[in-house]
Amino acid sequence: MKKRVIQLLIIAFISLLPFTFLTEVSADEQQQEQSPFNSEHYDYTTYQEIEGKLHSLDKKSNRVTLEVVGQSTNGHNIYSVIVSDPQAKGKYGKIQALRKKMFKHPGKAQEWADKHPDFKVPFMINGSIHGNEFVGSDAVLQLIERFAFEDDNVTKDILEKNILIFNVVVNPDGRINATRFNGEGIDLNRDYITQSQPETQASVEMITEWNPMVFLDLHGYVQYSSEKPGLIEPTTPPHNPNYEYDLYSKWALDQAEAMEKEIVTHKEDYTSELYKNLEGVHIPRRDAEYGWDDYPPIFAPMYAMYHGAYGATIEAPNNTWDGVEWQINAVMGALKFATNHKNEMIKDQIEVFKRGINFHHPTHEEGFFPHAYVLPVDEKDPTATHKAVKHLKANDIDVGKTKQPFAVNGKQYEAGTFIVPMDQAKAGLANTMLWDGEDISYDTPAMYDISAWSLPELWGFEAIAVDENLDVQAVKVNKINHKGELDGKGPYQIPNSSVQAVALVNQLLQNGIPVLQDNQGDYYVENQSGNDLRKAVAESGLTLTTSEIPDEAQTLDNLKVAILKDGGMWKSQSHSGTKIALERLGFEVDEVHPRQVAEDGLSDYDVFVYSGTDRLISYELSKANQPFGLKNEQQFENFKRHINAFATNGGSYIAVGAGASQATKTLGLTDVTINLGQSNSNGIVRVNYEHTPLTAGYDGTDIGFVYNPVWYTNITDQTVAASFKQQDFFKAGFWKNREDARGEAVIIQENEKDVTLIGLEAGFRDHTDYLYRLLSNAIFE
Repeated sequence: MKKRVIQLLIIAFISLLPFTFLTEVSADEQQQEQSPFNSEHYDYTTYQEIEGKLHSLDKKSNRVTLEVVGQSTNGHNIYSVIVSDPQAKGKYGKIQALRKKMFKHPGKAQEWADKHPDFKVPFMINGSIHGNEFVGSDAVLQLIERFAFEDDNVTKDILEKNILIFNVVVNPDGRINATRFNGEGIDLNRDYITQSQPETQASVEMITEWNPMVFLDLHGYVQYSSEKPGLIEPTTPPHNPNYEYDLYSKWALDQAEAMEKEIVTHKEDYTSELYKNLEGVHIPRRDAEYGWDDYPPIFAPMYAMYHGAYGATIEAPNNTWDGVEWQINAVMGALKFATNHKNEMIKDQIEVFKRGINFHHPTHEEGFFPHAYVLPVDEKDPTATHKAVKHLKANDIDVGKTKQPFAVNGKQYEAGTFIVPMDQAKAGLANTMLWDGEDISYDTPAMYDISAWSLPELWGFEAIAVDENLDVQAVKVNKINHKGELDGKGPYQIPNSSVQAVALVNQLLQNGIPVLQDNQGDYYVENQSGNDLRKAVAESGLTLTTSEIPDEAQTLDNLKVAILKDGGMWKSQSHSGTKIALERLGFEVDEVHPRQVAEDGLSDYDVFVYSGTDRLISYELSKANQPFGLKNEQQFENFKRHINAFATNGGSYIAVGAGASQATKTLGLTDVTINLGQSNSNGIVRVNYEHTPLTAGYDGTDIGFVYNPVWYTNITDQTVAASFKQQDFFKAGFWKNREDARGEAVIIQENEKDVTLIGLEAGFRDHTDYLYRLLSNAIFE
């Protein structure tokens, strides 16, 4: 307590100092004290204190190995701690090599396990992937300290049979800033299928390096009832069909109940009545019918399950030291259970890989898994396919490259085509990344998060499922080193075909190289003296061919883009996905707070993007959300006046998604009717893109993505650029009662001012790479 009082006095002193001093204070020194979204506050361990304790433990204990496995978005170290008995410390490489044997010779690996019952298995624990769920990392720290020094029989037994791998603070930025998300505004526990963030990439690298038998992700805070506070997976249906779920479920519920038992056994050790009186824990699979599913592979434990782990999300009841103790007891219950059943559990983990290699999936319908996927390459713009291949490789999935031309299903493919064979250990992960998905709208009353994520559809590359054995030689792909090039003497066409193409355009504009755009949305650049153009094209991965510049082509300007900032309303940053999309497209983007717009307007910008909740322009907000919106009615009126002046005087206003569409109506920038689907609806849809500059690069029948669906009716003084298809417009995902959206407009533009409404989620997290160009089209149009 004395430490916290001193910290508060220091902060109070700093707040009285001049602003110039504050600007020199490092991010580390600006550790937030608490999160406004947590109802209880406790004296949690700060990130800086954790760093100090980890270095001390590394020096004092011969069981501890401390490593830096990456940096966060804001540049803070991500620490892993490995705890084992000292005899195992020099054998980590050998242990990992034995784990890899599971993928090549699973039968021999099972035999080896039978002959060597003293082998050790990796047990991995993630701490506080959500930065303001502080109890996770505090529990991890105390567990590390216990296993670093204690010599009781339980500790010795666990270390004799396990190697403990801790990702101590998965989200350093979030812990420092007391926010759920990282410094980029991304919820890391929604990022595991796309892995757009460095924190997720570090976590995935740890999982693929160790292939843990058990994976626990420590969260908070859930109270379904006072009798059973907290939550431990396994989940309710639907379960992702790409799992070998029978092997997981054989152990998952028993493991959860072992955690529950450990929690209840120690309830007298707690300090608060909630914990002292608990009777158990909410286990969704046992205690609920729906609403907490493991369907999308976006969550850390669900992703780990594709690597054979018995994964579980562990949600503490609240944000207190009792919550920390609850988490410790949950982990200890899992450790004891896994230690007691290690040999049987590891055999079933190996069986997952054995089924993949043998192309034998006894719980799946015949034909669910194809024999292979063919990934053709566009010679001029291979960037989306190359991104996919790199991603598959980073996820421990084997990819081959054909040595000669071949034919399949009556179609000819060139040498150099990529192939993903499905007789491989992690076939379930390969398939969940590459399949089209399914419509589960009427399989369950509710879903927890997204229900469709097809990387080929949403990243824009072909993945052709092949239901026959491919008779073609292929070499294993280890890395991609493709460079772009200039073909001919110019001028050169840059097709409006990918994120990399638009990023190249913006790079050239920012370097002062003129770029033109034609009526079809494609770009052109003259040959340049010097090496700047050639170097930029080489880095882009594109092949630019010589092409005459059409007479109607117009020179593009290097535009200044602003996006309305959502600092964390509803514990998330709803604009962050769109901001990432704009930055990956090569635009230089400034975030502007609603109050900043109300006070200063947008005269410094050419383009303004609204992507987020309509509550950003409200002044009737909860205490926790007040910092992110407007202060009062006068600020709202000023905001509205500045936005209308911007749109009337030549500024380009772009609204993305349901919340932004509603805000656009409130601001008086459109008079169409804004229609909304159910808030938890989402999925991949079929879209009829009209032949307009807004939709350049997309076919008449193409795809889109919706999340909280929105569409527009009563259109009188607007141009429709895209609509949902009339028939069978929903491809995959979860959207009940969608009939009213059939055939309706989903992208429109006002005729009298430069106002565009994009109902599709063109910048959703890092999922919708293929749709990003809807944003650049709207900006350059």
